Amino acid sequence: MASMKPITYTRGQQLPGILEKRIAILDGAMGTMIQRFKLSEAQYRGLGYTGPGSQGERFKDFHKDVKGNNELLSLTRPDVIQDIHEGYLAAGADMIETNTFGATTVAQADYDMADLAVEMNLASARIARAACDKFSTPDKPRFVVGALGPTPKTASISPDVNDPGARNTSFEELRKAYYEQTQALVEGGSDVLLVETVFDTLNAKAALFAIDEYFDNSGERLPLIISGTVTDASGRILSGQTVTAFWHSVRHARPLAIGLNCALGAALMRPYIQELARAAGDTFISCYPNAGLPNPMSDTGFDETPEVTSRLLREFAAEGLVNIVGGCCGTTPEHIQAIANAVSPLATRGVKSGFFYREAA
Repeated sequence: MASMKPITYTRGQQLPGILEKRIAILDGAMGTMIQRFKLSEAQYRGLGYTGPGSQGERFKDFHKDVKGNNELLSLTRPDVIQDIHEGYLAAGADMIETNTFGATTVAQADYDMADLAVEMNLASARIARAACDKFSTPDKPRFVVGALGPTPKTASISPDVNDPGARNTSFEELRKAYYEQTQALVEGGSDVLLVETVFDTLNAKAALFAIDEYFDNSGERLPLIISGTVTDASGRILSGQTVTAFWHSVRHARPLAIGLNCALGAALMRPYIQELARAAGDTFISCYPNAGLPNPMSDTGFDETPEVTSRLLREFAAEGLVNIVGGCCGTTPEHIQAIANAVSPLATRGVKSGFFYREAA
């Protein structure tokens, strides 16, 4: 069995070396922080905002409600997104995700804004790039993580319980959407690409195909992180795979890191991170759980405080399970600061044979 040649990255070259030496900190939730601003429909449309990047009255008469379309804020309220990024960077994040979780043509079709997807990705990456450049130092570089979300459609599960063969999207539709998103994220200044919250492996494969296609066409290659989501106590992603099976389905993409995020808080995520760490012994592991179970009485809507989340992730680190940690739904800069303080003294997880080598088939 011959070994593949190592990947040469055109951006984010420092990140592999950092992960070999210490645990890196990813930022927390974007949606949770946007909710804190309590923006109105008019504010989502950018009305009344006159700061840098103002869209004026561009969306004043748009025919559908846009409140809740968080990705639109990268165009209409870039100051809000910049403030959130800088809050996480000030809290100690090494890596910040672009505000692009739903910035595909597939997801934006729900708002009749599919034609704005490329513009949203470009703007989001540029905002994150500016924030990282502002906070980066020679000793602590910061990285823009171009986020590709799962879309609200699934390629392998029927949306109709009465018709198991029905589908509301296709591999080709997803591939095209992800290719456009990838190109815009890279052109906007991303250092890393993150295919995240994978609940359907076929959707993820469309994203990975598109990313590899873009790499081939552009001549660039960025570090890649893939993060699945275990939706319940079955230990499987929604399309039915265990985390071990999920890893073997995507390992051909040779990611810098594989991990889990969302769905479960850190306490419930432990056995699945342990399983993934065993299965993917030659690759870095990421973990960014949500802040526990829904709790309407909590400030964030979840029950795990920064102290609880950071304690649990410290246990993961002490067990040698993780290389990248951060937060998903319900987490805030307070969570990220607590996580950074908790894991920084601990050793990073080692890998067995080198993350950019794979055994050739």
